[in-house]
Amino acid sequence: MELPTEPVTLTVEQIAELNQQLANLRHDVTNKLSLILAAVDVTQYKPHMTDRMMATVAEQPHKIIEAVAAFSLEFEKTFGIKR
Repeated sequence: MELPTEPVTLTVEQIAELNQQLANLRHDVTNKLSLILAAVDVTQYKPHMTDRMMATVAEQPHKIIEAVAAFSLEFEKTFGIKR
């Protein structure tokens, strides 16, 4: 990872955008984790739905990884960080 060699200055709009993206990331991750917890709860009380709920659980980690990666790209782009 290569960091900028000079100080990085952001506009108020850039800070607001980055803050909104971070809020969206928190919301997305929280929702995906909530789906996992809900699926676990459902399978405890309705074992016949285990296959369906496990499909939901299995989708969530990939979605979380994608959301974090998208935010990371924007963060690195905003601050001039190169990989």
